[in-house]
This record gives sequence, C-alpha cells and structure tokens, in this order.
Amino acid sequence: MQKGIIGKKIGMTQIFDESGKVVPVTVVEAGPCTVVQKKTVESDGYEAVQLGFGDISAKKVTKPAKGHFAKADVAPKKTLREFRLADISAMNVGDILKADVFAAGDRIDVVGTSKGKGYAGTIKRWNGHRLRESHGTGPVSRHAGSMGACSSPSRVFKGKKLPGHLGAERVTIQNLKVVKVDAENNLIAIKGAIPGPKGSVVCISDSVKA
Repeated sequence: MQKGIIGKKIGMTQIFDESGKVVPVTVVEAGPCTVVQKKTVESDGYEAVQLGFGDISAKKVTKPAKGHFAKADVAPKKTLREFRLADISAMNVGDILKADVFAAGDRIDVVGTSKGKGYAGTIKRWNGHRLRESHGTGPVSRHAGSMGACSSPSRVFKGKKLPGHLGAERVTIQNLKVVKVDAENNLIAIKGAIPGPKGSVVCISDSVKA
C-alpha cells in the first residue's frame, strides 16, 4: 500500500458519468488527517504511520494520550489509525493528508464497522430455513432445530450456527473505484456501498488487488 487516509461516511447518492449513466456512490469526508507517529524498522520492526482524524477537546483525552500528542506536537485527535505503507520516507510527523492523495480512477480498499443489529436468531443471522408450519410443527418454526449431539459427546460442536450477536464487526471491502474527488471540501465519491452507518469512521487505502 502506498496511500491511506481516515474518513467519515456521509451517505449515499448518485452521479452521472461521461456517457450519462447513473453511478451509485458513497460520499466520504476524507481527512484532513495529521501524521501523529512514524514507525520505522529500526525502532519498531516495521514501517508504518499513525494518522489522526477529527479534533477533540483536550479535556476528553487521557493523560497517556495527551503525552502522545504532545510528543508529536499536534492537537488531540478523536480517531487514530495505523497504516503500513511500502514507503514512508517522504512522510513526517505533523504532515497533513487530504482527500487529494487519491484521484478519480484509483482502486481502493475500505475498512469499516458494520451496522450493529443486536441479538438475532438463526434465520436472520445465518439465513437458515424455517420449518413448515403444518400439523405438529408447534411454536418452533423459527428455532435452530436439533443440536445433533446425544449422550456422546454430549456437547454442541464448535462452529454450530446458533443465535447470537449480529453486526458491529470489522468489515473490509476490496477493489472499489474512486469516481470523484473534491479536494476543496475533502470529499471522495466511491462507487457502490461501503460498511458502516452514516457518520461512522472508515479507513481508505490502496487496493491490494489493483
């Protein structure tokens, strides 16, 4: 990866390309991001940069974080993310990255947190089939069904698709296309949908498939 930036999902809309076709896009407010820390092979064993996004009051920052930002001589940031880049020699602590690090036509990967949907049953969580509501089914048409274990081994095997927490997990979508970049307003229009609800934080980087 050569480029990366942190952004906030604004929402979805549609734009028209040169041929007049409608293109569904997700608009992301990308940056400005500040380089808070630079990691090198000598000091950390690998090369990476830590970017900060979104201003936050110093009152809401913990003492260790205050020291971290003071060492870099940058204002406290709400979100910190690390990007492992192939070459960080041109980047220094305090540098500011904006949406124009990407251009229309670039292929990118987007990492975000999916919408949390709370506790869900097997049908909603795993796309399971329901029972036929005929004679004898009873009030269990949406239940998980048999666990498949009797006295031996008298336990449920790992990996069994059971009810549980759905969503609110890290999701990566690869090889998306940048349709338009508005450098003045720090906006990036990405073709298609990206993970997360409106206002959620996403990380954008060069696609490993490009």
